[in-house]
Amino acid sequence: MEVARPPSTTGKFVVVGGGIAGVTCAEQLAIQFPSEDILLVTASPVIKAVTNFKQVSKVLEEFDVEEQPKTMLENRFPNIKIIESGVKQLKSKEHCILTGDGSQHVYKKLCLCAGAKPKLICEGNPYVLGIRDTDSAQEFQKQLTKAKRIMIIGNGGIALELVYEIEGCEIIWAIKDKAIGNTFFDAGAAEFLTSKLIDEKPEAIIAHKRTRYTTEGRKQTKTGAGNMGSALGPDWHEGLNLKGTKEFSHKIHIETMCEVKKIYLQEEFRISKKKSLPFPRDHSNQSVTTDKEIWPVYVELTNEKIYGCDFIVSATGVTPNTEPFLCGNSFDLGEDGGLKVDAHMHTSLSDVYAAGDICTASWRPSPVWQQMRLWTQARQMGWYAAKCMAAASLGESTDMDFSFELFAHVVLLGKYNAQGLGSDHELMLRCTKGQEYIKVVMQNGRMMGAVLIGETDLEETFENLILNQTDLSSYGEDLLDPNIDLEDYFD
Repeated sequence: MEVARPPSTTGKFVVVGGGIAGVTCAEQLAIQFPSEDILLVTASPVIKAVTNFKQVSKVLEEFDVEEQPKTMLENRFPNIKIIESGVKQLKSKEHCILTGDGSQHVYKKLCLCAGAKPKLICEGNPYVLGIRDTDSAQEFQKQLTKAKRIMIIGNGGIALELVYEIEGCEIIWAIKDKAIGNTFFDAGAAEFLTSKLIDEKPEAIIAHKRTRYTTEGRKQTKTGAGNMGSALGPDWHEGLNLKGTKEFSHKIHIETMCEVKKIYLQEEFRISKKKSLPFPRDHSNQSVTTDKEIWPVYVELTNEKIYGCDFIVSATGVTPNTEPFLCGNSFDLGEDGGLKVDAHMHTSLSDVYAAGDICTASWRPSPVWQQMRLWTQARQMGWYAAKCMAAASLGESTDMDFSFELFAHVVLLGKYNAQGLGSDHELMLRCTKGQEYIKVVMQNGRMMGAVLIGETDLEETFENLILNQTDLSSYGEDLLDPNIDLEDYFD
């Protein structure tokens, strides 16, 4: 006897993904088409909503991010219908998606915002944790309460914040670059930050203009390894007690220019007869003694050093979560594996758009913008994708959104590391140890990018100087003189 299939639903607009990009896209479509049903398909029972949004300047923005039950979104927008299920297959020729619950949803326009998954250094090892969503962050907190030493692999935003926030646990941090935070900072900024990491932590941390992450009275939800929750953002550790078993604040040892060569479980390591190193007491005294402690897991690095630890955190970036959508569809993919999108967030398939971590921007970018898989861009892309979908369905044209003219996140502006500028540029620096670090990238007398760490109050001024391409040659070295009030000159 054939089992009856659940009925199909037809939605004019279907959005896949309950993270920042997907929710922002669905909200915008719901506002533009109040009498249409907007379908939001998400594997997670909670969605990420942007709250307290504030435009700080033309490009810099500040907002909180809250995990909310899906009912809150449906109450705010009665025309958004949320389907709690993963996508099994996209049939782009038939303009429909199949979800895990057996339903089929026909679309006229589809936006894929399924995010990205962590690149785990080793699949299926119980001692290797990836941190990507709230469930994995809570699992990490649970493991940390029993830990004396952990190893962190990776040099991105999550690794940086973990190293700074964790207390009472020895940390061996292995990075493949010469300096920490290579995705975001140059060597000068890295040195400024490394001294702050190794010092005892102050009671209050410098407040940066950045997103806040809160979980409001959240019920524990289980998502399996296949159901990736949506991404964490800069303040994901707020409200988590990141404390190990020891009574000290900070013990960090950084191993640079190396990657993981091999991971041994306790028994494998014993059989290998290899020796592991104790935690280095200081950088000048290269210890030749072996570690007497027996650890659950051992890591051999490509620099031949071996350390034992309680567990390993894999924080080595993400890969776009395209897998459910590729079978039977000929998407153009970027080098990083993301779905290529044009200047209107349209993929290579008819009526299929993409936004956030799953996509790769393949338009010719503005001289001072580049794609980075961060919350700020996920929000902008989701909003802009909705605008483009609406315009296309109404037969209207739409201009490139302003937020793609200048890249800005936690006050990294434009080509802050001179990306793509060749050798024809100069750098200017101002650094007050422990207080502020300012770097500007200049080309032909014009500011192309900047890094601002600490309370500098120069964000808006520098943003305007980059966007307006003001000729600053007459200021020369005086541009960063602390006695000159740039705000008065250029506001």
